[in-house]
Amino acid sequence: MTQWSPEQISKVQMAAIETFNGLTGKVFEGFEKLLELNLQTMKTALAETQDCARKALSVKDPRELIELQIELFQPAADNVLAYRRQLFEILATTRADFEKVAEVQYTAGKQGLRDLLEGVVNQVPAGPAAPLAALQEAVKATASLFESMQTTAKQAMQVAESNFNTAAEAASQGVRRRTAQASQVAAK
Repeated sequence: MTQWSPEQISKVQMAAIETFNGLTGKVFEGFEKLLELNLQTMKTALAETQDCARKALSVKDPRELIELQIELFQPAADNVLAYRRQLFEILATTRADFEKVAEVQYTAGKQGLRDLLEGVVNQVPAGPAAPLAALQEAVKATASLFESMQTTAKQAMQVAESNFNTAAEAASQGVRRRTAQASQVAAK
């Protein structure tokens, strides 16, 4: 059987540490982007709230107040949708980075297992090679199953994201219609 040398073990450990450090860096990048998004959203919300308060204090009659509320409602809904889009961009980017690392690690691990099995098969006498060939086939079948599951999971995520975007757009259009209807009622 093939034995691992201390150099090979050290190399594998260093690769694992580098992978962990890379993933940790990606987590921090995503966290920084999320923090920046939240800070910018709070600054914008504060400025809009101050502006809204100034406008509300300058209103003379209840009809103007209703019109002001209608005027301010749509931009608020649009801001919520814009925040959601940016949040999902950050999450999707971070998830994609993790998927890339996982794919590279999976491919390297699969190749390492294949190399190990080939080395074992080549060193075994001719008689007992059949069980090892069966093991190789099992590894290939497992790899195929994993790749199929990975593809299915990616497709499911795409469908879910698409459905969420469609629902958000429909909600936004509903808000716009209600705002337009309320404006028409207030104008009468």
